[in-house]
Amino acid sequence: MVDIQTEILIDRPREAVAAFSGDPANAPQWYVNISSAGWQTGAGLAVGARIAFSAAFLGRNLSYVYEVVELVPGQKLVMRTAQGPFPMQTTYTWSSVDPNTTRMTLRNDGKPSGFSKLLAPLVGVTMRAANTKDLKNLKRILESS
Repeated sequence: MVDIQTEILIDRPREAVAAFSGDPANAPQWYVNISSAGWQTGAGLAVGARIAFSAAFLGRNLSYVYEVVELVPGQKLVMRTAQGPFPMQTTYTWSSVDPNTTRMTLRNDGKPSGFSKLLAPLVGVTMRAANTKDLKNLKRILESS
């Protein structure tokens, strides 16, 4: 099992942070490893929407589809993929620290199968480092706009 949670404070209102980071079209701008994201369903964030991502991780190119399984606009977004040897769920939460500061939490959890079980400890360490870098990128982008 891999369960990684990272968080960051961003000096922007919660609505602005959630709107930008919760829009899959913006993912390639702030996620180091994601090269593209595109809607498989009609564009628009809603439960049941599916988004195809292309990414690089641990030296491999990956293509996967996330499905939105929970959405509380401006507060929480949960996406899940059951594809491949490492099914994963990604959860974003946004909470206001004050009117101009947002705490964003990024959580990835999944249960590897087959050979991927052996890689779970390495994946966890690598994912935590990548998530920390991604949240710092997001902070830099949002605080400079």
